[in-house]
Amino acid sequence: MTRADQQTVFIANRGEIALRIIRACRRLGLRVVCGYSEADRGAPYLDLADAAICIGPAPASKSYLNIPAVIQAARLLGADLVHPGYGFLSENAGFAEAVTAAGMRLIGPSADVMRRMGDKVEAKAAMIAAGVPCVPGPDSTLPKDPAAIAAIAEEIGYPVILKAAGGGGGRGMRIVRDPAALAEACMLTRQEAERFFGNPDIYMEKFLQRPRHVEIQILADAHGTALWLGDRDCSMQRRHQKLIEEAPAPGIDRALIAEIGARCAASCREIGYVGAGTFEFLYEDGQFYFIEMNTRIQVEHPVTELVTGLDIVALQIDVALGAALPLSQDQVASAGHAIECRINAEDPESFSPSPGRVTGLHLPGGPGIRVETHIVAGAEVSAHYDSMIAKVIAHGATREEALSRACTALAELRIDGVRCNATLHAALLADPGFVAGGVSIHHFEQWLAAQEKADV
Repeated sequence: MTRADQQTVFIANRGEIALRIIRACRRLGLRVVCGYSEADRGAPYLDLADAAICIGPAPASKSYLNIPAVIQAARLLGADLVHPGYGFLSENAGFAEAVTAAGMRLIGPSADVMRRMGDKVEAKAAMIAAGVPCVPGPDSTLPKDPAAIAAIAEEIGYPVILKAAGGGGGRGMRIVRDPAALAEACMLTRQEAERFFGNPDIYMEKFLQRPRHVEIQILADAHGTALWLGDRDCSMQRRHQKLIEEAPAPGIDRALIAEIGARCAASCREIGYVGAGTFEFLYEDGQFYFIEMNTRIQVEHPVTELVTGLDIVALQIDVALGAALPLSQDQVASAGHAIECRINAEDPESFSPSPGRVTGLHLPGGPGIRVETHIVAGAEVSAHYDSMIAKVIAHGATREEALSRACTALAELRIDGVRCNATLHAALLADPGFVAGGVSIHHFEQWLAAQEKADV
């Protein structure tokens, strides 16, 4: 996949994903440059880039989310392509347009496709048209008329969930179990949607009681090939934020997964999607229900890489360079099981962020263990950004072996100077419900309530 005519990739991100992209660019023989905020000045991973430039002060709004500053930095460093990573501007269609207008290519889908799939209502309509099953509810935003909204809720059946049409990350969502609470819930959800996403439109779906969160990883090129690379279970969540991810999803019929995966790949071909992406579903009682598509690389991509043996980030970059995918669907294989634990710099009991300087660090190793982190001893964990500082991923021939290796790795991990949630992960991996496989998205909150009750 190496390019004879070396091109330059600008990384519009930070931390472990920036380091991951640097490594992929090196493998492809590309020149790689970075933008960084004042808070990240001197970060060790920046030394691995060919060049780096400051794009603004510590607050993300003035640096990593500042589109003019990012575009100017990329042009100053001679970038041909821009990789947005995840978070920040990675799903911002306006940013995608700005990159194109500046004569560069975004490593991701076009602005039009990103905008279409980023709007949850439009995405749902596209998936229904492609034959992908969706959560019961209309494929349109809610009207303003309270009586019409009440009629929609009655038709769906309570409980229902209200969601921001332009939302994500667990924000702009509200469960309504009683008709008397519907009007106020709509008002509050619209306000949140406007505040967080600049779009007050909301929509309504059936609230599933015990669903799992299962997703399909896809990769598509500009030559008409779209592949699904397997599935992941991301049901262990706190407030809609993922804690543990694994591949494949345990206990789900492989033929059903293959059927859903094929539909996802077909929909990508239909909409002209190019790049890496993820279709997210709720799964309950043997049924899949589409909820959204993420038009970027996911935090949890390593578990899919470990079971497939593919470098998803390198392939993502390669298709952005115009290359055809080097394999067909029948060449995509899955071997063993992988589990990822997100290590956050936070108190494992109160979940309060724990910024500060890392005074000591020991990373686990051994067969089947992969650690992704930008942190080194002496590094500063900033209070300005997400608290995730590492990902500990374990791969084994079976789920049981992957679990055992993950537990051993967590016991070996040591991060001094800041608090982290490794002990929480260790407790969750030992939980009988998780060990059995197939927990719902509500499992962690129920587990936490049981722990608090036992401590009283």
